[in-house]
Amino acid sequence: MSNGITSLQRVLHTLGHKEPDQVPVFLLLTMHGAKELGMSLEEYYANPTNLVEAQLRLADKFGHDCLLGFLYAAGEAMAFGAEAVFFEDGPPNAGSPVAQEAAHLISKPLPDPTRLSPLRETLEAIHLLSERNRNQRPILSVVVGPFSLPIMLLGFEKWINLLYEDPPSAHKLLAYLSEFCVSWANAQLAAGAHAIAFFDPMASTTITTVDQFLTFDLAVATRTIARIKGPCAYAFASGRVGAVLEHIPSTGAAAVVVGEQDDLKAVKASLKGRLGVLGTLNGIEMVRWTPAEAEAAVKACIKAAGPGGGLILTDQHGEIPFYVPDRTLHAVMEAARKWGRYPLTWVDDDPEH
Repeated sequence: MSNGITSLQRVLHTLGHKEPDQVPVFLLLTMHGAKELGMSLEEYYANPTNLVEAQLRLADKFGHDCLLGFLYAAGEAMAFGAEAVFFEDGPPNAGSPVAQEAAHLISKPLPDPTRLSPLRETLEAIHLLSERNRNQRPILSVVVGPFSLPIMLLGFEKWINLLYEDPPSAHKLLAYLSEFCVSWANAQLAAGAHAIAFFDPMASTTITTVDQFLTFDLAVATRTIARIKGPCAYAFASGRVGAVLEHIPSTGAAAVVVGEQDDLKAVKASLKGRLGVLGTLNGIEMVRWTPAEAEAAVKACIKAAGPGGGLILTDQHGEIPFYVPDRTLHAVMEAARKWGRYPLTWVDDDPEH
């Protein structure tokens, strides 16, 4: 809290395209919770109370502006029958695909996220986090968009082939998964989340073409987001947004998470007054940053997109890697406080790099 302003108020002010007291910072820390509690990742993810305790500790430790009510994306695939593969130093991944054909998936009843692990445990964690948080910081959670979820359920190759070889079946699968996405997002919001990261790496121009996005994803993403009962941030998971960007406002998203390959200044100018912009620190490079490099990266982002509000400083992926050290996270926060305090009078006097 700064000057009596809560983090939640700071973020709402920012997303209202106004300048709050300072640029908000989201340190999206999932695996760091295990380190904070002295546990293995598998042990940490086994109990929702671990997430609650760790998120509150990490927020107090670093002073950032959000809590993350999220375990791991593979949990959504597990709801459809997949297994999770755990690692010592990285997020759990979905195991083998659960279906060989889209028709096999569609033939089954939709999973109920309130009754299946680990989604049920995620909802419990969000509820407990909401009770402890008391609206001081926004609680952010995640859904995998229907255009990207088939990668975990069918496998990447089968999903790509389906888009090219059988578009009608692809559209049927998208409609089916949209229902799950809406149900899962709204369950998290009902549990106490304030906003949803609509995680859609398949939509990035790093992976797909703009024509494919327009043909397969835009309509289903728009219908899905319209039925989610809270604000969504469209996230591309480090991918390049590129020419897809001009279509994101029409999806109904409240904000967009952009990648480092995008021109942050141009993105902000394009979306000014319409969508908030989240980004764009490189989490992979963050592993090796010196304090000076952390400061330079933070300063560059704030200079590019901070004036006028609308910027939330965060990593480009949505999950800071396990090996990013605490000293780097502290350096990011110190730089954000130094360079992100409004009004940003230094920006006009700072030479271009």
